This record gives sequence, structure tokens and C-alpha cells, in this order.
Amino acid sequence: MYQATTQKIEVSVEPFYLEDQSEPDEGHFVFAYHVRIENQGGKTVQLINRYWQITDGIGRIQEVRGPGVVGEQPVLAPGEMFEYTSGCPLTTPSGIMAGTYEMEAAGGDRFDVEIPAFSLDSPDIRTHIN
Repeated sequence: MYQATTQKIEVSVEPFYLEDQSEPDEGHFVFAYHVRIENQGGKTVQLINRYWQITDGIGRIQEVRGPGVVGEQPVLAPGEMFEYTSGCPLTTPSGIMAGTYEMEAAGGDRFDVEIPAFSLDSPDIRTHIN
């Protein structure tokens, strides 16, 4: 599991490979990731926007921006958490995702919360030790 905390908002991510949706011989690898966002601070916050940077195994970068996550803009009071699962297809058997959530605190102050960089790794990866 990967974790990062920004301004008392903890983001944990657990990625996994979806073998039943992947076709390695066709260059199609599908990954899912489960995210938990926990408000460990003393102020209510709302997740407004997301930003992802997805880098595949040969260095190609794709950026994804948009409102909320999985169609929601959750509000988290102190001590509350929100969890969701989403996915990412790649044309390579490995990659890295990282990003930020734009949060808004009560009163209108906005700040970015780090989504920790995490590795997407298919069991089809051939490891070479030099």
C-alpha cells in the first residue's frame, strides 16, 4: 500500500492487476486501484477536482483532470473517510500513477493533496537483472 499525508488528509492507494480484463498478447493491460481518503484534521473538506499523471512502461505520459472522483465530490468531516475503486488500461505491462486532489475547506480555502506515486505491475513483466 502507498500512502501520503498533506495537511492532515491521508491518501492510501492499493493497486492491483486485472488479469481477466487484460490481453497481454494484444498489448492490453488493465489495472485497478483502491483509494482511501481520510480526513485526520479538524476542518471539514470537500474533494473538488482530481489530477492524474499516468506514465507507461516506456515513458509516455497521459494527464487526466476532472471534477471529483467516480462521479462524486465527497465532503469529509473530521475523522471521516471516503473510499473508491477505479481503473487504468495501459499498453505496456507496467507504469506509474501519481497526482493530486484539489480540496476545499470550509470557508473556501483550496489546497492540493498529494496522491502518492504508485506502481502498476503486471505479472507478465520480464525482469532483467544486470
